[in-house]
Amino acid sequence: MSVHSNAASPSGANQSAQVKAIAITAISLVLVFVFTALVNIRLPFAPNGGLIHLGNLPLFVAAILFGKRTGMIAGGVGMALFDLMSGWTLWAPFTLVIVGCMGLVVGAVTEKHKSFPFYILAMVLACAIKIVGYYFTEAIIYGNLIVPLTSIPGNLIQVGVAAVLTLVVIHPLRLAVERTGLRR
Repeated sequence: MSVHSNAASPSGANQSAQVKAIAITAISLVLVFVFTALVNIRLPFAPNGGLIHLGNLPLFVAAILFGKRTGMIAGGVGMALFDLMSGWTLWAPFTLVIVGCMGLVVGAVTEKHKSFPFYILAMVLACAIKIVGYYFTEAIIYGNLIVPLTSIPGNLIQVGVAAVLTLVVIHPLRLAVERTGLRR
C-alpha cells in the first residue's frame, strides 16, 4: 500500500491529524522553554531571586490557538524543563503541575469561547493559579507563610506582560492558523 492511499483513508487522515497535533505541541513546548530561558529578568527582592520571563506568552498563545492539551503540555513541560536545566531544579515538579494547570485552564476556557473577554478571563484565571500555586510551593519550600508574599508582585508582572502581549498578537495569529489549516 502506498503512503498516498493510506493518507486518503479515514485512519490515514486521523494519523495525519495526530502527527500535526504532536508537532504543534512540541513546537509550542520549545517556544515556552526558549521564551522562558532567553527573555528573563531576575528580581532582587524575592528570597529565591525571583524571575520574570516571557514563557507565559507562547503558553497563552498555544492554549488559545490549539486547546487545553497543547497548552497544558507545552506550558508545564516547557517551563519545568527550564527549571531542570537552569538551576531551579527543586521547582520543576511544582512548575510542571502549576503551569500545566494554567495551560489547561486557558485552553479549556477559550476552546468554547473565542472572544476577547474570554481570553482576558482565561488569563486572569491563569494568573490566579500561578499566584496561589507558587505561594503554596514557596510556603512548603521555605516553611513560612510570609516569605511567599514577596513573589506575588513578580508573578503579577510576569503574567500581566504576557497577557497584554498575547492580546496584541492573538487575533492575527488566530487568522493565520485558520488560513493555513493548522487547526481543525
